[in-house]
Amino acid sequence: MNDILPPESARWEWLEAKVRALMARYAYRNIRTPIVEPTPLFVRGLGEVTDIVEKEMYSFEDRLNGEQLTLRPEATAGVVRAVAEHSLLYDGGKRLYYMGPMFRHERPQRGRYRQFHQIGAEALGFSGAEVDAELILLAQSLWRELGLQHVRLELNSLGEPDERKAHRAALIAYFEANAAVLDEEARRRLHSNPLRILDTKNPAMQGLVETAPRLIDFLGAKSLAHFDAVKSILTANGVPWTVNPRLVRGMDYYNLTVFEFVTDQLGSQGTICGGGRYDYLIEQIGGKPAPAVGWALGVERVLELLKEQTHAVPALAPDVYAVIPNVAALPTAVSTIERLRALGVSVQMHATPAGGEGMGSMKSQFKKADASGAPYALVFGDDELSRGMVVVKSLRDGAGGAQAEHPLNAVSDWAPTLQSKR
Repeated sequence: MNDILPPESARWEWLEAKVRALMARYAYRNIRTPIVEPTPLFVRGLGEVTDIVEKEMYSFEDRLNGEQLTLRPEATAGVVRAVAEHSLLYDGGKRLYYMGPMFRHERPQRGRYRQFHQIGAEALGFSGAEVDAELILLAQSLWRELGLQHVRLELNSLGEPDERKAHRAALIAYFEANAAVLDEEARRRLHSNPLRILDTKNPAMQGLVETAPRLIDFLGAKSLAHFDAVKSILTANGVPWTVNPRLVRGMDYYNLTVFEFVTDQLGSQGTICGGGRYDYLIEQIGGKPAPAVGWALGVERVLELLKEQTHAVPALAPDVYAVIPNVAALPTAVSTIERLRALGVSVQMHATPAGGEGMGSMKSQFKKADASGAPYALVFGDDELSRGMVVVKSLRDGAGGAQAEHPLNAVSDWAPTLQSKR
């Protein structure tokens, strides 16, 4: 787990602001669920034989009542629990999004920590392929907004439970016939969750996995039609895709469409966003049956990819740095600064440093003003104040930047000019 400090935190704020604006355009509304949920929620929702439940959850017993609790390892189960608990679908489907920390006890690696952050979008109460496609288009729009390149979309269909059951039987028979090649993890999963064997990272098993029965060959006409509809909408919108028949999800609740956005620029942690349809999860955790589809992206991985592609994320610099030559100017200076802030101008005020006396020299203040990244300095000089004026000096026009005087009693007239270079 790690701290996120300035100026790095400015990158996070920038990304979050982009997401909020985009979600609003797609009519997705924010939902905020607890970080701690009852452990059985994740056991029922994710599946008892998933890596997350077996190895990665931070679970503990409430000392007051003995309830088993878990720090959320993902957000979908909690969102679905909230939707069912509050009957949010009583008047129709809902489009929701979330941002926040998740927790998994796993080996930290590039772009992944034990406390990591996800942004996710969920559309609940809609069964059509057009909503699967809409969510994928939403993610694609985000990459465009961020300026990310070289992110490819992989699709697959997991079909419906009866189709997966037939495929599961064929997989077990296939792997049993090749038991000598299976590693210990694959043998453990053979009868509990054979689909996960297809996601193995063991090089010695790749050949076996490549020739294993494919789920798509077990899909019926209805599942194939749903998948074809998703692909046709994406194609009509100019979104390139490839079908990856080995694409599975880490959670048991998915059906029909599954997808991942993948990059080759982050090493082994190549997936930056993944999701799919989960039509049976709401009923599985105790709600009324309702279809749903969603995705989640890893914030750390997206920011890491932005760095890898040398994207300059705008720094959150103030519009103005207030230079105050002496203490006597403080009442007028602070009053003017507050009026500017009320008008929407971002102002960083010079303040006495620890152990210092007075406001410090003009030279040191201008040095700090330059370091702040502000395009302008607001100088409250004695001579100007005696005439009811203040100096606005440009800090980004080279040495001896342009400057102008403005009247203190007409702040609203000249305040807009201070935001022109933000």
